[in-house]
Amino acid sequence: MGRLKFSRHKCEGTPDQLVLRQKLTRASNLGMRCSSWNLRGDGNMRRSDLVRNATKGKTIRTSQIVFGERQHLLRVLDSVERSALPAARLEQERRVIENLIHARTQELNRINAGWDEKIGTVLSAEVKPEHLDALSRQAPKEDYYLLRLISEHPKVTAKTRSRLSHHPYSAIRENIARHPNSDASTLSRLSRDRSQPLWYLVAFNPNAPAPLRKKLQERMRRLGEKSATQ
Repeated sequence: MGRLKFSRHKCEGTPDQLVLRQKLTRASNLGMRCSSWNLRGDGNMRRSDLVRNATKGKTIRTSQIVFGERQHLLRVLDSVERSALPAARLEQERRVIENLIHARTQELNRINAGWDEKIGTVLSAEVKPEHLDALSRQAPKEDYYLLRLISEHPKVTAKTRSRLSHHPYSAIRENIARHPNSDASTLSRLSRDRSQPLWYLVAFNPNAPAPLRKKLQERMRRLGEKSATQ
């Protein structure tokens, strides 16, 4: 890939290079755009986005890991370009970082073709519930980041959330357990999830059946009393 020259205010390079730079710049802003509708109010990578697996061995490179790496590399690139470095070192480091960014963009597209465009669709104010459902059905299981965004979207249907509630990524199940539009049957099932304590989220979800909420809140009260006496 040829050298890209860009500053904060202008870009120089071939048309293909400029398109790549624009895509990467747009990608670096996606997290900030999330906050406009994110139910938790934060558009940044979460601690739960760093998959914690108790088993030994290599971690599967799901999309939220690759996306997080790309975001960090974009920040490193911005820092390097702002630094007073010798021209030769600046050129070398810029080229290395751009190649690493490009490699992760390719990796995201191998996970789910047209990944950045699909993320942009989910974050669009005009996206319709049926589009979110179609994207969630088309996405491979490894596209944790896209599916997590869909699971917390205010327009996503209860049917889509019910299907996503079976996903292995804990942050997706957490989103559905706290989502105010999740249906009662899905919330009841999630409250029995033994892999993580989702019941405390269900306990205060207004769509959970009233008897279940009362039962879970009583459990929470007893745990609080037990903790206070220890």
